[in-house]
Amino acid sequence: MAGSTVLVTGARAPVALHLARLLHDAGRRVILADSPARPIAAASAACAAYHRLPPPRFATDAYSEAVASLVRTEGVELVIPTCEEVFYLGRLWQDRAMPVRLFAPDMTMLSRAHNKHAFIRLAQSLALDVPQTTLLQSDADLENVRGHSRELVFKPVWSRFARDVLLRPSPGELDAVRPSPAVPWVAQRFIAGDEISAYAVAIEGKLKALAFYRSLYRAGRGAGICFEPVEDAAARRFVEIFVAGTAWTGQISFDLMREKDGTVMPLECNPRAVSGLHFFRDPQRFADAVLDDGPEVKPDVTRLQTVRLAMWIYGLPAALRSGGLGRFRQTMREADELLDWPSDPARRNAQWRALAEIAGTALRQRVSLQAASTRDIEWNGPASP
Repeated sequence: MAGSTVLVTGARAPVALHLARLLHDAGRRVILADSPARPIAAASAACAAYHRLPPPRFATDAYSEAVASLVRTEGVELVIPTCEEVFYLGRLWQDRAMPVRLFAPDMTMLSRAHNKHAFIRLAQSLALDVPQTTLLQSDADLENVRGHSRELVFKPVWSRFARDVLLRPSPGELDAVRPSPAVPWVAQRFIAGDEISAYAVAIEGKLKALAFYRSLYRAGRGAGICFEPVEDAAARRFVEIFVAGTAWTGQISFDLMREKDGTVMPLECNPRAVSGLHFFRDPQRFADAVLDDGPEVKPDVTRLQTVRLAMWIYGLPAALRSGGLGRFRQTMREADELLDWPSDPARRNAQWRALAEIAGTALRQRVSLQAASTRDIEWNGPASP
């Protein structure tokens, strides 16, 4: 409904800024919230107000109280998470009667989809092709697969940005892995092929938006920072079957692999927004589909999308190490800056302020920039924080 107030959380993320712009230009009043002092989205003309919240991972009760208060005082009618705060919000909506809708499944489904072992079992139960994936909860479980390590990928059940992933390690490299019931891992069959990322929005199992893309550059081994749109019929079929079979409502993303024979295999699922959202730039069509039960909206962006600041920080050093400087230059010429928006001129100084805040956290905590950018909203299973 035009004029309604929507709360978008996870304001630190470029996807939160993009979502706010889409909804604002479609006539919604958009409130943004997160725990950083100066997230980039807070500087946007699409932001009617920014509310700084306690960090959900380290002050869960205070975060819950602040969100409940914010919903009441701002007259919020819908809450749309964009990052891993979705799990803390899911737990809040589970534990108390909230007066507005959370645009996400219930906590049980959120946790099941994000768990790297439970997700594979869920997809398998829907008759979808899946790679062999073994749950590791003890040293004995690890020993059972150690001899096949060169054929496997090892990763914690609860993780992000490819952090701690061991790709076809030697048996000796597994000595540092200590799986337990509290910190489980998975050993998954290594799949050769082309990686495809999927971003989707569904309502009661019906697709409302879907974009596929490939990351050309990444921040280390993790999150993509430059993307090209792709299409794949088998990948679409996977997403359609999964969201229908789970009656999914909300945003969802998948890491998929397309094998040489065209088979698409799922690697993992993130029940939140990802960079595929940037391939939608028509505010009214997007809002009609996602908020007003209109027809599925198709991506309307065909050019490469990137964050140039991230490319200078991560892409250029990678290009220099690999000898790919020419490709880097060509990509920078061809790619659009995804933070640019006609009705909301990009505020370059906002990027620098947000980066400075993250860098300060990284220095104080002695972690990487990427780890610092999410450490206060990370969710590591039912026992989190």
